[in-house]
Amino acid sequence: MSTTPAEIAEAWRRERPGTPVDSIEVFTPVVRLAKLLTDDRTRVLRAAGIDRATLDLLSVLRRSGPPYTLTTRELTERTLVTAGAISQRVARAEQEGLVTRAPDRSGHKAVAVALTAAGHAVIERSVDAVLGRDSELVAGLSAEEREVLIPLLGKLEAYVRSRGA
Repeated sequence: MSTTPAEIAEAWRRERPGTPVDSIEVFTPVVRLAKLLTDDRTRVLRAAGIDRATLDLLSVLRRSGPPYTLTTRELTERTLVTAGAISQRVARAEQEGLVTRAPDRSGHKAVAVALTAAGHAVIERSVDAVLGRDSELVAGLSAEEREVLIPLLGKLEAYVRSRGA
């Protein structure tokens, strides 16, 4: 049986009076939930035959709209990874026939990355699997509860980012 966040906080209060424990009842369930969601997402992706990095790359391209082409700089700006990581992701996806690379038409030294028909098919199938499963999991909250939670999560994320985390 798992120790509850309240029990963890109380134990720290008892063992180390004065220790700041106000974060425990927020962080512990968030960390536990993140682990559960990450493990579940990994299983869904494995079943769909795609890895997290490729899903991220193809999703950004697909959401960009026709012609499903972005520069490597735009890809970097729209993801949470470095330019080097984007370069590696693009190279792998290109080897798999999911994207193509070409000089950007703007005349700059930019590289344009385009979703191929095969990449489009993979992302359509994968996004249905992933977002379908995500919908199943958030069904544990009512629409009203999600409306309350969404801005709170956004506020916490923005604050943590502002603190350099």
